[in-house]
Amino acid sequence: MEDLKISKKKPSYPITEKLNVYLSEYNRNIRLPIFYDDLLRFQGSVTVYDKNDEDTLWIRVYYNQFEREEIDLSLKKVYTLLHSDGNKRTIPFLSVDAIDYCTFGNSKPFRIKIRNILNDNYTYFYVKKADASRIYGLELEHMLSPYNLNFLVHKDTLIEEHIAGIPGDEFIKTMLPNCTNTEKSQIAKEFVKFNERCMIRLLGDMRSYNYVIVATHDFDHVVYKVRAIDFDQQSFEGKFNIYRPQFFKENYEMVKMVSERFQKESIDQYKIEERSIVAKRMISYHDRIEELLDCMVNDTISTKGNIDLLKAKIYEYTNDLKFMKSKSMGDILKNALDFVKRNYQDVSTHNF
Repeated sequence: MEDLKISKKKPSYPITEKLNVYLSEYNRNIRLPIFYDDLLRFQGSVTVYDKNDEDTLWIRVYYNQFEREEIDLSLKKVYTLLHSDGNKRTIPFLSVDAIDYCTFGNSKPFRIKIRNILNDNYTYFYVKKADASRIYGLELEHMLSPYNLNFLVHKDTLIEEHIAGIPGDEFIKTMLPNCTNTEKSQIAKEFVKFNERCMIRLLGDMRSYNYVIVATHDFDHVVYKVRAIDFDQQSFEGKFNIYRPQFFKENYEMVKMVSERFQKESIDQYKIEERSIVAKRMISYHDRIEELLDCMVNDTISTKGNIDLLKAKIYEYTNDLKFMKSKSMGDILKNALDFVKRNYQDVSTHNF
């Protein structure tokens, strides 16, 4: 277990024209009625506490009355664009119950709570500063994980759908100790697969508060899945272990549970299963992934030092010279995905 250090401030990388064209082709790029910077014009705020009266690191912001009316209407329009066809007929039945702002982390998101006044159902979405590496992370998650993601981009503003689930740190602390042995084995299996998937697609910083546990009732038992919710650290860091959740001290209890319940043969089996599934997803999304990787290969989303460190580390694991020829993070990821696709039927002999 390592105390891995993440870069304190990852720079925000602009969206290139090539990536912009890609987003338009796949209906991610759409004109929005409000920008991230518009929400920064709040007049004041109050701290948001959880049910245990602990600071959530979110603040609830408020605006002057004239601006609030305009902002509320724009956010309702964004909701209809994100969840339907932008039809305005539902707007009178929507209420913006809260606008929260988080100063913790790189993306400094706004969290919008939208409620249907007819039945009191509510949901959230997020307004963030658009960052190319985050968008690559979202698209890769959409194609290579079991989960579809809904998001929109317009110029420097990113709208993300809320991903429901129990925050990993909260689950580990309050719910994992009460799980049955069968449930713990199932969660351990899912963590192995999650760890493998993050490593393959170079999604970094999956500490326990950056993923959620999704619990689904199935007949007479509960099925648990592990799902990433933060894509800020897609292909940026140079340390290879930052892309492997098992090495974060925040995930110690999960790693301990895996080691207590599985022998190496079982762990290898689950890794092979996950690589096979990822390889099949690559085949089914072939053209779209190729287009995205083409954008990524020609983009700058990290530093030369990080690129050189990461390609050398992955070469140590794979002995594949293609990694040493990589000139960008996009190159490294492309080679990693090609490696998995070529070898997914016999990956248990490889460390990567």
